[in-house]
Amino acid sequence: MRRSPALAFLILLGSLLASATSAVRADEPTLQQLQQQEQEAATRRDQTKGALADVEKQFRLIEQTISRLKIDLERNQSTVTETEAAQKKQQEESTKAEAAKAESEKAAAAAAQALADAQKKADEAKKAADAARQAAEKAVATAAETDKKLGGLKEALAGLQTGLKTSGESLTATQAALAAASSASETAYADWLARAKAIEATLKKSGSWVSFVEEVAPVFQQRCVACHNSRMSKGRLNVETYAALMQGGESGPALIAGDADKSEVHSQVVDGAMPKDAAPLTAEQIAIIGKWIRLGAKLDAGVDPGAPLYKVIPKTAQPAAPDAYKVAPPVTAAAFSPDGTLIATSGYHEVLLWKTQDRSLVRRIGNVAERVFDISFHPDGSRLAIASGTPGSLGEVKVFQVADGALLADLVTVDDVMLGAAFSPDGSRLAACGADRSVSVFDVATWKQQIRLEDHADWVLDINWSPDGGKLVTASRDKTSKVFDSKTGEAVSTFNGHAEVVFAAAFNNDGSQVVSAGRDKQVRAWNPADAKQARAIGGFGGDILALRVLPENRVLTGGADMHVRLHQIADGKPLNDFTGAKDWVYCVDGHAGSKLAVSGSYDGELRLWNLGEGKPAGEWAAKP
Repeated sequence: MRRSPALAFLILLGSLLASATSAVRADEPTLQQLQQQEQEAATRRDQTKGALADVEKQFRLIEQTISRLKIDLERNQSTVTETEAAQKKQQEESTKAEAAKAESEKAAAAAAQALADAQKKADEAKKAADAARQAAEKAVATAAETDKKLGGLKEALAGLQTGLKTSGESLTATQAALAAASSASETAYADWLARAKAIEATLKKSGSWVSFVEEVAPVFQQRCVACHNSRMSKGRLNVETYAALMQGGESGPALIAGDADKSEVHSQVVDGAMPKDAAPLTAEQIAIIGKWIRLGAKLDAGVDPGAPLYKVIPKTAQPAAPDAYKVAPPVTAAAFSPDGTLIATSGYHEVLLWKTQDRSLVRRIGNVAERVFDISFHPDGSRLAIASGTPGSLGEVKVFQVADGALLADLVTVDDVMLGAAFSPDGSRLAACGADRSVSVFDVATWKQQIRLEDHADWVLDINWSPDGGKLVTASRDKTSKVFDSKTGEAVSTFNGHAEVVFAAAFNNDGSQVVSAGRDKQVRAWNPADAKQARAIGGFGGDILALRVLPENRVLTGGADMHVRLHQIADGKPLNDFTGAKDWVYCVDGHAGSKLAVSGSYDGELRLWNLGEGKPAGEWAAKP
């Protein structure tokens, strides 16, 4: 019987665990019993997995057969239709030929009676009759051949339909077998996993187990992955997955299971060579890595060796924001609540909620990553989504309750920052985008992911919905803005007109146009169906970093020239130019009911503007 890796490891540790197993109560299984149960469960797991693979193969073969039959059936049906049409035409021609024959024979008879007077005419009529007779005979023969061909085609069509029905019945039967095999495989796997976890728990009690997922992987993720990953692997060592770590680097194996002293990774963290140009690991971190290697450098049962560390390590709360800020952090996100009474702005590891009327601080919502890049209120105002990240390390999208800051959903965890989040107009879905080039859509009722796509070649910096919720528009560092079908994820169009980084994009009020802006210092309006540009709005003195579409098809922008501007989308007419910001304007938002706009800048300053009067309405530093 084949031994599992976990069993081999446990046998090697048998002598170390003698004292621990002797202490187990009589009513608890011994370690040896657990080992035997795990081995039996592993055998059942492998057997059911093999059976499932066999059924899946059979299922795929039947699916392929049905697919081919459907193609043949469709072709045959098309040929039958075409042949039937040709037969009808031939029948019509045959009827005409028979009529011509009769008419010619009638003329020939009449000509024969008048042979003495019109011999020449009779000869011509006879020739015509002969020709008509030949044509009629040919038409009749062709029709007969077509009838025969059509009969064969219909017979083949019936055979295909019978084969399709039989294959469909086989598919139904195989589906039942597949479901049964899948259920058996899942049950066997769950049984094996429970027993493997029981062994790990027993070893943990005796001090003979270190969890890679819970104790070692977090250290590598926090201190090592930034320099040793698939994009930048110093020394050709990649530690972003367990499998990659075990492959080693250009100097050979990164570790030798069972021997920490001869393991390069352990040696370099002990002498402080790693992390390079950074604070050394703590004594506790070094000790746990060493112990893990000495105990065999094993991976926790049930964990995918190829999964990124950030996806398998336990989710922990983010560091708390400071009680008070010495200086205001850059404001990289700002949004009005739907009723306009609150303004949410970015902080350091938090989002700050301000009362619009007097700009007093209402609430601080923490447990978010270091930098907040986008904030979206749900249309009912009770929740807000936050896209945030710690550059080069972690990106998140979380949803919080506005009333008390309670965490409602933790939706996305990636290895770099998340940059955009937007609730759909009806509030039923949430879209998100980030530096991993991804676009994701979630169902708000269940928080299940509906769509994930990676159509852009670089960071996706912004995402917004069409007014009817049927489409999404993105802005990207790959110098494009794209429109997608929000239900299928299929690309609708790609706009390349900026030829520079596109920082922001949104639909106009009726969804007939998209407005996008970026490093080329232009707001461009274009058709979402074919990506044809309708107009360009210029006059900006720097990169346009943010935009919001307001009612009456107006677009509010902010950027590196420290201006906040309002333009009419339809003709590009400038409506307002708000000045006074002392640094780059990173975010803007507007509220139609209160006729106010808000802007946030790199120096931590927030400014309110009166859209109706075109005047400032207040300013304050975004810090508690």
